[in-house]
Amino acid sequence: MSKVIPQPVASAVSQLPAMLQGHALALLEDVDWSTLPEVKENNMLWASLPGVWACSEFVARSCLRHPKLLQELITSGALRQGLDTPAFKTEVWTALSKAADEAQAKKCLRQIRMREWVRIAWRDLAGWADLDEVLETVTSLADELVGAALQWCWAHTEQDIGQGLAGAGPFVVLGMGKLGGRELNFSSDIDLIFFYLQDDPIQGQDTHGNHEFFVKLSRQLIKLLGDTTEDGFVFRVDMRLRPNGSTGPMALSFDAAEHYYQIHGREWERYAMIKARVIAGDPDSGNELLQRLHPFVYRKYLDYGAIGAIRKLKRSINQELTRKGIADNIKLGPGGIREIEFIGQVFQLVRGGREPALQSRSIRPTLKQLSSLGQMTATAVTELSAAYDFLRRTEHRLQMVADRQTHVLPKDELGQARLAYSMGYSSWREYEPALRRHMQKVHGHFSQVFTAPQGEQDTDRDNPLLAVWLQELEPEHAMAALARAGYKKDPAQVYLLLKGLHSGSAYNSFAVEGRQRADTLAPLLIAAAGLTATPELTLSRLARVVESIGRRSSYLALMIENPMVLSQLVKLCAASPWIADWIAQHPLLLDELLNPVDAYSPPSREQLSQELASCLLPVEAGDLEREMEILREFCNRHVLHVAAADIGPGLAATAVARQITEIAEVILEASLGLAMQAMEARYGCPHCESEQGAYRPGFAVIAYGKLGSHELGYGSDVDMIFLYQGCGASAVTTGERAVANETFFLRTGQRLIHILTTRMHGGILYETDMRLRPSGQSGPLVTQLQAFREYQTGRAWTWEHQALVRARAVAGDAAVARAFTEVRRDVLCRQRDATVLAAEVAGMREKMRGTREPHDPDLFDIKHDRGGIVDIEFMVQYWVLRWAHDTPRLTEHTDNVAILTALEAEGLLPAEQIRVLAGAYERYLSTAYRLKLMEAGSLIGLEAVDGLPQQIARYWNEIFPSSDKPGAGS
Repeated sequence: MSKVIPQPVASAVSQLPAMLQGHALALLEDVDWSTLPEVKENNMLWASLPGVWACSEFVARSCLRHPKLLQELITSGALRQGLDTPAFKTEVWTALSKAADEAQAKKCLRQIRMREWVRIAWRDLAGWADLDEVLETVTSLADELVGAALQWCWAHTEQDIGQGLAGAGPFVVLGMGKLGGRELNFSSDIDLIFFYLQDDPIQGQDTHGNHEFFVKLSRQLIKLLGDTTEDGFVFRVDMRLRPNGSTGPMALSFDAAEHYYQIHGREWERYAMIKARVIAGDPDSGNELLQRLHPFVYRKYLDYGAIGAIRKLKRSINQELTRKGIADNIKLGPGGIREIEFIGQVFQLVRGGREPALQSRSIRPTLKQLSSLGQMTATAVTELSAAYDFLRRTEHRLQMVADRQTHVLPKDELGQARLAYSMGYSSWREYEPALRRHMQKVHGHFSQVFTAPQGEQDTDRDNPLLAVWLQELEPEHAMAALARAGYKKDPAQVYLLLKGLHSGSAYNSFAVEGRQRADTLAPLLIAAAGLTATPELTLSRLARVVESIGRRSSYLALMIENPMVLSQLVKLCAASPWIADWIAQHPLLLDELLNPVDAYSPPSREQLSQELASCLLPVEAGDLEREMEILREFCNRHVLHVAAADIGPGLAATAVARQITEIAEVILEASLGLAMQAMEARYGCPHCESEQGAYRPGFAVIAYGKLGSHELGYGSDVDMIFLYQGCGASAVTTGERAVANETFFLRTGQRLIHILTTRMHGGILYETDMRLRPSGQSGPLVTQLQAFREYQTGRAWTWEHQALVRARAVAGDAAVARAFTEVRRDVLCRQRDATVLAAEVAGMREKMRGTREPHDPDLFDIKHDRGGIVDIEFMVQYWVLRWAHDTPRLTEHTDNVAILTALEAEGLLPAEQIRVLAGAYERYLSTAYRLKLMEAGSLIGLEAVDGLPQQIARYWNEIFPSSDKPGAGS
């Protein structure tokens, strides 16, 4: 036996830290170098040996105890290559199939496991494998070892019971935790749950049922994997995550599992099921089971109650650590691995049902998605990812020392030197600060996500506002407390409001947890509203929001967990009853208040389009209901952004108008695309033939009114018509269920209106007005381009040409849009008699005014009264129709201010008149938007408009002589 240490090995020993050199030499003394391959052929391997052995007594002792193991690893080249999973699977099952009894099977599995774990540790400690390889290799080996063990157990359990495979039905092993997430650590327990398809009796058996068979199978599998023998163990198996935990049945049928999770499933079980993965048994049945359990894990709504549940779980972990006196735990301690996982998984529980991209079993892809979705900053994700890599590598190096599951930093000098060296540091003094920096960053991010002062503490029983809410005070004492909180104007009214809310159906419909959340939130809302300029009014609006939440107490959790949401909600409700009602109708919008920067910074047109496309992309083709809900959520969300910016930092009226219009345009484009897809799937594509060849005719949406002029307001209808290219009555679509092109386009238009106007959980998108189509309500819903041209040039009324001034294509085929623009330009540029035109425009205006009800003469209707918005619009339309023949450039714009600017540029109107008209129009528009947000109608005091109506009326009377005066009867 040669005791002389080869030169490359000795040289490598000398490169180790002094603390590790003696330890390595002591281990190397027991090696019989004569039995090993030539040194010169394996210099890199020999150079790695002292460092690997010094850092892992498990590797060293395994190689010394089994000399052939090291020889095999060297000669086979296994140390220099990654895992070949298919080959390993074949090897394991081939070896295991020869085991005649349980003892032989155990020995076989344990020897294979030891060899592979030595290989993994060696490659990792030598620097030949990165973290991804280690995690994937350990996980894949676990999958294959469990799968092979299950096969062996199944065959022997069948022999015991005398049952064939077909009779018992499918069996599924779910891997949970890090095994399920493909992130298994080096020396880890494996968390398993066992399920089988159904409880039917086994075919041909009177005494044995599926349950007995699968319980016995499960117990045998656990024993085969987990028993400790002279060869060690394969995996310690933890079954505590199964339904009802340690007291629950060892295996459960699919139906029983679904019932359990729906009725009894707890928040931590949702957390655990995020990582559930089929690792053995019947994969198709297992995936079917996971689909059935999917709604339990990922809620369709934003579930902020998960934050409190994970906070409680983290608190219990901290208490356990304190009890055990374990301070330096890199997994469970502050800033440890578990906090990184909690951060990712709480976002998954809260948002995963609405963001399929977050439904990953692994933490690192989840963190990347959080950055992509804007839920975390790129810096935070980079820091968390770097810390995760550092901590997981540290975890592996700790566990590779003795193949023992540990997460506690070493206290002894040897252990510290070993860990520092294995992590690439020259000493513990260098390594520990790097570790602490990572953990401090992790804990800082964890605190940002989970720490809310009102969420951390139990309800303050001494808070007088809580006592008011709980109706524990006499009315006079309650009203005194409310007055001190800011409700000095009418505390009695507020007291009655709170009493009604506390005894109302919304509060009483909550379960115990929901009431607890309401009791926590109510004093916060009362106090915050009391600080506003109009506390009674603000609180009444907040009460409507809370009542609208109904049984979704997760929205209460959102406000409790996020002070920013609470403060922004109070601010918006104080400023606008319209916003309060908008949020009350669509509580999902509360999530938009998390980031005030986003709430007050509406995106660009391009950003809107990209966002909506990405929201619709994951939806399964043909799921129109889900697509329609996404459209509504998108609309509601972005209209809120505009309104918040309007009352917050402030937006110009034209900016508000353009933002709301662009939201509608993006929605119309997407909605038309969905309608077209549905029709094409049913009927094929429309088809035309010409002398130049076959072509596909187009379809377009033409916007009129406020949508056409880029001036939509809050809650505006959309005026539009549908145009299409025709090519004869015989033209049909290309599908098996072919229909005439005209029928195809008619049904496309009907589907588009259905998408826009159907009332769903998210409300409707837009009320639509199609009365401006040729022949009005009596005309066809869709119009052929040529028929539209003929109608506009031959039969249309002057008021219809007025409407064309603000018309433009907003969605659909570009060729149809160009054709419409040509028709519009030709019609608007016709030569007209100015006197006749003026009479016709004035006549239509008077007809409109005749339908209005009189109002207080001291008030001014900014839209309909003389000198208001409609008068300016009619004048602009008159000027375009009068002068476009000689000045076609007037037709290039559809919005009133841009047309007024063009009139000045062409020298058709004096600059002072344009300044007054444009300034009045923008001021009126801004006032109209603010009145809408305040739900105050369209009437304001005449003194508030500084004589503008009189100025506008003078311009009007110069064109359309009239004795009318601005104000009430006008």
